[in-house]
Amino acid sequence: MTTSRTALRIVVLLLLLAGVLLLRKPLFSQAITAAPTRFSVIIEGVAPGKGPDVLLIPGLASSRDVYAAEARLLTATYRLHLIQLAGFAGEPAGPNATGPIFAPVVEQLHQYIVVNHLQQIPVIGHSMGGLLALMLAQAHPEDVGKLLIIDTLPFYGLVFNPTATVESAASQAKATHDQFIALPNDQFAASAPSYTNRLVKDPEGQRQVTASSISSDRTVFANAMLEDLGTDLRPQLAAIKTPMTLLYPYEAAEGPADQVTALYTTAYAAKPNLKITRIDDSRHFIMYDQPIAFDKAVQTFLKP
Repeated sequence: MTTSRTALRIVVLLLLLAGVLLLRKPLFSQAITAAPTRFSVIIEGVAPGKGPDVLLIPGLASSRDVYAAEARLLTATYRLHLIQLAGFAGEPAGPNATGPIFAPVVEQLHQYIVVNHLQQIPVIGHSMGGLLALMLAQAHPEDVGKLLIIDTLPFYGLVFNPTATVESAASQAKATHDQFIALPNDQFAASAPSYTNRLVKDPEGQRQVTASSISSDRTVFANAMLEDLGTDLRPQLAAIKTPMTLLYPYEAAEGPADQVTALYTTAYAAKPNLKITRIDDSRHFIMYDQPIAFDKAVQTFLKP
C-alpha cells in the first residue's frame, strides 16, 4: 500500500514526533483565563473580540512553538490559542503521568472551549494533535467549526498492514512501548537525531525537533505513543461532519506519489466534507520543510 520508506517515516513519527526547542525564551507569553491540568494554553494575537479565534494542537512530544513561525504571520489578524500537552517538551507531566491521556485531554479541550465561549472554533492539529482534534470534533461537534489536520492517519496500523486492527497490532505496540521506556537516557539522546532527522529536512528544524523529544517526559511520551497505536477512528469518520482539510507530505524518495496518496485517501474514505492537499518535497514537519506552502494552506483554511 505504501513503500518501505513511507513505513519507516511513520514508524519514526510514532516514536519521535516532536516540536521546537523549549530551552530558549518562549515566544508566547500572554496569560489566559482558564488553567487546564492536562495541557497548558498560551494566547497570542489580537485582543478578545478583535479577530477570529484559532486553536492549535502540536503532536507527540511537541512544543507549542512548532507553530511559532506560522503564528508570527497570523497574530496581526487572529487570536491564537496554542496548546502544549503536559509532559511534552519539558513541561511537567502532571496528571498525564498515569492512566489514559487522550480522552481526558479531549474533555479538557472541550471545557476550555466552553469556559472561554469559543464554540465553533477552527482547530489545527499536527500528527497526534490532529488525532486529538478529530476526537474533539467527534465527541463535541458543537465545539469545532472546521479542522486542519497535518499528516495524521486515523489508524497508523494501516501503514504496516491494510487489514490491521487495533487487536492485531496490540502486542507489537506494547513491545515498542516497553522498549521505549527501558532505553537508557544517554542512548535515547544519542539516537534521537538519527530518527528525528527523518521527520524534518530543515537543519534548524531537525535540531529543535531532537531537543524537544529529549526534553519530554519518557513515560508520558511512551504512554501517549501506545494510545496513538491503539486508536482507530475509522469507524467514527462517517459521523464526523465537521469540514476538514488534510495536509500530507510527499518526497520522491518515498516512491510513486499515487501510492502515498492512496494511504491517506483510503484511510479517510468514509470522512465527509474532506479536502486533501499534498505538500511536495516535505517530510512530516511540513511547517519547517515548506513554510510558504504551509502558510498558504493555513491562510486558505482560515478564510471564512
